[in-house]
Order: sequence, then C-alpha cells, then structure tokens
Amino acid sequence: MFRSTRRQWLAASSFGLLGASASGWFPLLANELAADPKRRRHCILLWMTGGPTQTDTFDMKPGHANGGEFKEVATKAPGVRFSEHLPKLGEMADRLAIVRSLSTKEGDHGRGTFVVRTGQKPQGPIQYPSIGSSLSKALGRNEDAVPHYVSISPYRAFNQAAFGPGFLGPRHAALSVGATDGFGPQAQPVADGYAELKVDDLAPAAGVDPAQFATRLELWRALQTKFISTHRGPSPVAHQTVYERALKLMNSSAAKAFDLAQEPASTRDAYGRGRFGQGCLMARRLIESGVSFVEVTLGSVGNDIFGWDTHQNNFTQVKALSTELDNGWGTLMKELAERDLLESTTILWIGEFGRTPKINMQGGRDHFPQAWTCVFAGGGIKGGQAYGKTSDSGEEVAEGKVDVPDILATLCAAVGVDPETKNVSDQGRPIKLAEGKAIKEVVLS
Repeated sequence: MFRSTRRQWLAASSFGLLGASASGWFPLLANELAADPKRRRHCILLWMTGGPTQTDTFDMKPGHANGGEFKEVATKAPGVRFSEHLPKLGEMADRLAIVRSLSTKEGDHGRGTFVVRTGQKPQGPIQYPSIGSSLSKALGRNEDAVPHYVSISPYRAFNQAAFGPGFLGPRHAALSVGATDGFGPQAQPVADGYAELKVDDLAPAAGVDPAQFATRLELWRALQTKFISTHRGPSPVAHQTVYERALKLMNSSAAKAFDLAQEPASTRDAYGRGRFGQGCLMARRLIESGVSFVEVTLGSVGNDIFGWDTHQNNFTQVKALSTELDNGWGTLMKELAERDLLESTTILWIGEFGRTPKINMQGGRDHFPQAWTCVFAGGGIKGGQAYGKTSDSGEEVAEGKVDVPDILATLCAAVGVDPETKNVSDQGRPIKLAEGKAIKEVVLS
C-alpha cells in the first residue's frame, strides 16, 4: 500500500502540480471564516534556532564574571529586569512570564530540537508530532478557511522530524513559508527593501502556463480517481484530501493573509525588514485570519549563518539578533493588543537549549542545557513576573526547576487545551500532548 501511494504521489509531483512538500498542512477550506477569530484561542511559537543565550537576554548576571558586556535595565514590570537591547519588550514586560529555571539534558542541536519541539526523546519506533501539529489539531476547526498550522522561515536542517506531524499524518503538518532544509545560511530574497516570504510549493511549476496547468490537473484527477476507486485505505484518501485542499488555497481569498504588500510601509518598518520581523507581521495577519498555530523562526540575521549558535563573537551577534527580536516580537504584541487579540493568543519564546554563562576564549558562549530560559506572553499567562531562579553564576538552577514537558504542558493549559489530551500513535499507543505538569504560577486560573 505504501509503495503504491508513494508512486502515485510522485507521479502527481512530476506533473508540476505542486512541490514535493505541498501536502497536508491544509484544514478544510470554506468560502469564508465561520466565526469571529477574536473568540478563538491561538498560539504563536517564536523559535530561536541555535539556542539563545539567556545570560544576555532575560536572565542577566550583572557584576559577575559571567555577566558579559550588556547592561541590565528595568522594565514595565516591577522587579523584572533584562537586556538593554530589548526596549520594546521591556515596555510589554507586564505581559511576559520569564521562566528562568528550565533544565534539560540534550546539548546537541538535533536532539535538543526534537526534545523541545515534541516533548519526547528521539528514540524508539514512534514518530512523535511537533507541538505545533498537536496543538493545531486540538485548536483548529474543520470549517476554517485558512490552514490550522503555519511555519514561517523554519530552519529544519538540525532535525527534520522535529518539525513534522509524526503519527498524526500529513493532514496536520505545517504549511511552510520560506523553509530552509540544508545546512548553511537562510536565503535572503528581498522585494521592495523587505525580506520576501512566500508560501513554499504552492505555485505551479516554473514555465507552466494556466492552460498546461489545467490539463495536468485534469490528468492527475483522472489518475487519482481511478487509483482511489481500487485502493480504499487511509493513505491514498489522505493524499487526495491534502492535494485538493492545496489547490483550493491557491485560488482562495484566505491566501491574501500571506501578502504583506497590503501593509503600509510604516507598519512593515516597525516590525523590521528582515525575515523574522516580516514573519511576525505575517503571523499577526494569520492570527487575524483565524489560523490556530503560527511559528516564526529567528536564525540568521543578514549574512550571519550561525544565528543564536554564538560559539564566538557572541556579543556582536546577540546585539543584532536582539534588535531583530525586539522589533518583531514587541510590535507583534503591541498590534495584537490593539486588535483585542492578545488576550486570546499565547506566545512562547524558546530554542533547543541555552548557552554557557561562562564566556569562552573566542568571546562566545557554548551549548548549555543545564539552566536556561524561555518566555511566555499574552493570553492565559500571568505576566509581569520571572518564575524560577538560577545561581549567581547562572550555572545551575537554584529554584523552581522545570523540564520541557512542563513547558509544553504550560503552553497547552494557557491556550485552554488539557495537556492530558491523548492522540493514538500508529503503534496503537495513546500519547499525551504533554507529559509534564503545567506551571500553576504562570498560567491564569
């Protein structure tokens, strides 16, 4: 069954209908949104590829040898202080809950990425889904006119499986925008001075005019209909469904949410002209349109190919990354609040691990999973606080130690989804959305 389905899928791809990754991320498409998105719960994951330094952002150590070059400053939240290079976020600190006591065991990029994004160790026969796939499945509705899950600028080279739907299948995979799957710098296409972000594998193949496309589509449908009539299993039907949804989206008004040219230049500039800033603007538009789960990746900035993986020249890189982060994330929260959407949108800022408090001989910080930071914001979150504490040196958790499953359980609880919710794997085993316990001090009751 698998070989036949794969052969049929490859045949459709060869007709030039869609790129190889164009599948499954599409929920049912309707003519218009069935409900006001302001009454929906949404989630935004801000993924920091490479492992962000907590010591130079949200858990600084002023006066200690590990403290580094940046100043710690007061924020809008009394008693909460963090980097001088995050002024917009400082003004929104009353909506942030900084978790400074995250401790994990994986210091490898690939393994750490998988653990944080799935809540599971990368071992055994079960293909675990990313939290984006799991939560979008729980939050989405069949009548939605937009995808349930969109991933903007994902850098998937460290671990492809960590970004996938696992046993949930292609129906619950992410629609990707500007993905990077190979090692090296992210592509930096520019249009009108702004980073250009386009939905991957959604347009007809280059050189295929509308008449050719229509002919190929007719041929594909004829072959697919014949195949489905003799192969009634779930895999052929799933592939049929996702291709039809992709085709509908190509001509749907829902696709307009991805067109950032509709925004005024002043708004686009406020977010920042890079991939992350423009990705955050796209995230706001997608949340407005009713998308349940959006993730935006901040990796490389400009010609930098290492992103948050700052083994050397840490402070120059982190200053640039912080500016990109502050403009994009800070403006995103401001505009969601102005549109009465922040109360229904939960944001999680996180990477695969933190970085060593101790500065190495190259002026950098190395991989450090023992004691690091993530940040929650927005709906369902008790903002204006820092939860947990690290030692004076930052090298160990002193209070409130938590692990990744607790973070994912907290995220689920904040968006109103029971972390105990189970999906059944292809091995017949029920798998919880999150195996940990929500941090009660962080989640609004």
